Amino acid sequence: MSDSPKDSTGTSPASAGPSDSGVGTDFIRSIINEDIRTESLQGAVHTRFPPEPNGYLHIGHAKSIILNFGIAQEYRGLCNLRFDDTNPVKEDTEFVESIMEDIRWLGFDWEDRLYFASDYFEQLYQWAEWLISHDKAYVDELSAEEIRLYRGTPTEPGRNSPWRDRPRDESLDMFRRMRKGEFPDGHCIVRARIDMAHPNINMRDPALYRIRHVHHHRTGDAWCIYPTYDFAHGQSDALEGITHSICTLEFENHRPLYDWLLENLPVPHRPRQIEFARLNLTWTVMSKRKLLRLVQEGFVDGWDDPRMPTICGLRRRGYTPRAIKDFCARIGVSKTNSTVDLALLEFSLREDLNARAPRYMGVVDPVKLVITNWPQGKIDSFDAPTSPDDPQGGTRQIPFSGELYVEREDYMDDPPRKWFRLGPGREVRLKFAYYVTCQEVLYDETGSLVEIRCTYDPESRGGDTPDGRKVKGTIHWVSAAQAVPAEIRLYETLFDRENPEEEEDFTQALNPRSLQVRQGFVEPALASLAPGESVQFLRMGYFCRDIRDGQGERPVFNRSVTLKDAWARIIRNQRENE
Repeated sequence: MSDSPKDSTGTSPASAGPSDSGVGTDFIRSIINEDIRTESLQGAVHTRFPPEPNGYLHIGHAKSIILNFGIAQEYRGLCNLRFDDTNPVKEDTEFVESIMEDIRWLGFDWEDRLYFASDYFEQLYQWAEWLISHDKAYVDELSAEEIRLYRGTPTEPGRNSPWRDRPRDESLDMFRRMRKGEFPDGHCIVRARIDMAHPNINMRDPALYRIRHVHHHRTGDAWCIYPTYDFAHGQSDALEGITHSICTLEFENHRPLYDWLLENLPVPHRPRQIEFARLNLTWTVMSKRKLLRLVQEGFVDGWDDPRMPTICGLRRRGYTPRAIKDFCARIGVSKTNSTVDLALLEFSLREDLNARAPRYMGVVDPVKLVITNWPQGKIDSFDAPTSPDDPQGGTRQIPFSGELYVEREDYMDDPPRKWFRLGPGREVRLKFAYYVTCQEVLYDETGSLVEIRCTYDPESRGGDTPDGRKVKGTIHWVSAAQAVPAEIRLYETLFDRENPEEEEDFTQALNPRSLQVRQGFVEPALASLAPGESVQFLRMGYFCRDIRDGQGERPVFNRSVTLKDAWARIIRNQRENE
């Protein structure tokens, strides 16, 4: 019998309580608190995050990461990272590396406690033999379809396999021959001998081992039989000294099997499984299978596409670990499945970036503004704060000339009442600079606006005028000669329906406007912005310099989130007008 890879009793029960920073009162922490109070917890709290390396992690996994590692920190305990790599058909080292990167980016460290279920393959095999030798498991030769038919339904009991009473010695011999590779895939499996009439279908002689002649990303070709997730999971928890095995709610019906295996095997430790509701978000899908389809069929540009709910996609979009942690704290931990509005995740990001992101000017959809009375060749400059709410936030110099770029949407030929931007004869303030009055506009042969011609008031520098007049409209700009060309990517939700899962084919709900690319201009200071850094473009939203594209002279900026929660209204209006 293998010993636990690491002693979980790093502190005495008396010191296993919550840290001085305080612990929340959700039902999982209440269970842990009760275990500490009754001294049923032998040693420190010890959790684990156990992903299967068959895809990239998404925001739902982030909730589990924050919960498991967070609980360990709060109770001065430990948290392992364990990869449940029992299905080599779908698993890959690429996914292992991406998962570790995501966890580190969120701010957590498993220290020396990195494990794989494949670390325990020999021990798991020995325990499967132990079950067979104690008449608690057998080798079954029914086909997959026959097993499904024999299993019954939720309202009808199953039937015993004709191989269920196979003698233990014969099953042991068959199992050993399975390990030697004498049988093809699907020829036979090992099943627990429990109860084919059990009301929980998961207890109707579940599979423990199956044949897979597939190369494994860690063990190579050493094995051609692999334990099922249900067989490997609880026993891996037991070997690692896990005290609280925290899973999502879909594993609730698997808990009786989890407990049955621990009760019927000579494991060194008894973990306790607790289930919580998984995270579901509006306007997106959270299924690994569906996310994989989006990638494989080219609906998105890879797992890290900023429209994806993957952690790497959110990171590339400009989300921060602080925002994701704040979001998870706001939604809390529940026993009941529910769907959270995506607007709450965006709210958490706005709150974080509003406090931290420096302010700059970037023009997303530029049109040239020419100041006709500007002295030829003159270059002015303005000292502008990068963090208006922080006196210590610093400033930057912004060049100003007679040719600028402004937003195309800041001009209208026939503006409505309460329009405080540019229009014929209208005066506005250029942020940090001068007042200008629109005198003339030019259009090309297609009817597209190409130039706005204005005059400026040289006495209005900085927004103050000798006559004390004020204007209601202020627009942003960049000086054309010094501006840095930039590709600016504007994102909406990947789907144009609040619940794309309700569609027969969820890809039919994809939003054709989910990505719009603009060729804009930004302040010169942003040319040196580091990849991954976030800023606020005044009036336009929060943007992040892309960490993958645009590392040359033409930077790429991804809009992380708008300044206000506007996307849902925009999408609804678009659909109503179609």
